Amino acid sequence: MAVFVALGAFLMTLVGGWTAQRVTDRRHLVLGLAGGLMLGVVGLDLLPEALEAAGEEVYGVPAALLLFVAGFLLAHLVERLLAARQAAHGAEEKDGRAPEVGLTAAAAMVGHSAMDGVAIGAAFQVGGGMGTAVALAVIAHDFADGFNTYTITSLYGNARRRALAMLFADAVAPVLGAACTTFVTVPEGLLGGYLGLFGGALLYLAAAEILPEAHHEHPAGPTLLCTIAGAGFIWLVVGISGS
Repeated sequence: MAVFVALGAFLMTLVGGWTAQRVTDRRHLVLGLAGGLMLGVVGLDLLPEALEAAGEEVYGVPAALLLFVAGFLLAHLVERLLAARQAAHGAEEKDGRAPEVGLTAAAAMVGHSAMDGVAIGAAFQVGGGMGTAVALAVIAHDFADGFNTYTITSLYGNARRRALAMLFADAVAPVLGAACTTFVTVPEGLLGGYLGLFGGALLYLAAAEILPEAHHEHPAGPTLLCTIAGAGFIWLVVGISGS
């Protein structure tokens, strides 16, 4: 049942990616929306779950928040190292961005989607009602995952076929994650730490890359509205799944 439901996440992810590639003539609006979706996912979905799952403190600070900061710094470090490596080898970059950063970020999105599938499977082990509620939440926000995966990969100058490959991997990931729950159980503390780390990396991409590019040489008003709409959409999804 969990794998069957995860197929809905597969389809919704593809719809999100298809939407992102169809509106390339309004690229700044797409990036503004992606930034809002990422901000909403981090602040309204990932961090609350991380704090609940990994609530222990380390020197007075929740472990999930420490990993959140570590994820932010790690994303910054990886980007700088890859950019320096590209420059040292004389490789071409897209607007000063290393394509490997986009692939690394998209791979992190794929990993997150796999954990979404694990969440679906674990919830169905608790009960059908719990499984259905979690599945609806995952399916709803997988549109944003597909949208962001394609957008991030393309933003860093990767070819369309690479962006589509990462999109497909992101779509398949929750199905595989749900299937794995028949063999493996993920400890709650480990899951919370992962969510905190991933949330920090995702926030870095949104704040340092996606949103600045969205507002570069474009009218700020419509782009800002798209960003607010993206964050509002995630708020709506979280509210519906929690009711």
